[in-house]
Amino acid sequence: MQLISAYNTMNLSDLRRDFGQQKDSPVWSDNPFSLFGEWLQTAINKPVQEANAMILSTAGTDNKPSSRVVLLKEYSEKEGFVFYTDYSSHKGRDLEANSFASVIFYWNVLERQIRIEGKVKKVDRSMSTAYFNSRPLESRLSAYVSRQSQRIDHLDELRQQRQELLDSGNEITCPERWGGYALMPEKFEFWQGGTHRLHHRMEYIYTGGSDWKRQALAP
Repeated sequence: MQLISAYNTMNLSDLRRDFGQQKDSPVWSDNPFSLFGEWLQTAINKPVQEANAMILSTAGTDNKPSSRVVLLKEYSEKEGFVFYTDYSSHKGRDLEANSFASVIFYWNVLERQIRIEGKVKKVDRSMSTAYFNSRPLESRLSAYVSRQSQRIDHLDELRQQRQELLDSGNEITCPERWGGYALMPEKFEFWQGGTHRLHHRMEYIYTGGSDWKRQALAP
């Protein structure tokens, strides 16, 4: 009997929908941080589950791009877009070799996407420690015993280490290999779905100081 893969029964070219549920054109702010804040708040109010989730893309010395989902923990024009991770992870090794990266926010129910590109730097150690200490104990324990992206024989090893650490009663301090990164934007691109694939796109390019060049893009 010949087995037919589920992939062969799908016609992906037929999977489509029209956009443009938001009848009004976006109101473009002069400042991309202000516009980002408005769109993020709209996503939170919708509500979009984990509206602060973003796809982070990096590339190391091999120039091969790698992407994963991380959570935005704070943002500002001064601090940039901050997320936390293990510095020894795949993304950490990439950023050590190549500090340029991009993030994407995609809120399907709002038909909106934001792309941000820029240079990434580690945040101040005190900032990483303060955030680590604010996390639930369970999360701190897991971060302490897990060397992210490193090969393991079985997850039970980490479960055992985690339980032993919990039973020891020792203080769970922020590991030196764990902390925050901040992406300092050099470019934003805002996208909102439009009817008949005529989507709204606006690009902001940083020109220095507090100035941004704004220009519309063809969809």
